[in-house]
Amino acid sequence: MPQSPHDRAAEYHNKAAHAHEAAATAHGKGDHLSAHELSRQAHEYSTKAFEYSRDASANFKASKE
Repeated sequence: MPQSPHDRAAEYHNKAAHAHEAAATAHGKGDHLSAHELSRQAHEYSTKAFEYSRDASANFKASKE
């Protein structure tokens, strides 16, 4: 069963949060290259979450018309 845009947005928000935590941990350990890559990944996940949130909002508005 395909996930709704809302479910996908929530999934990517969670992935972004996890990547941010991992980046902070890596940075705290002095592993700046890993921290940078994890931060880049977190940004990518956040962007995807935004896109799915936008789609969910558009679908919700369309269903109310």
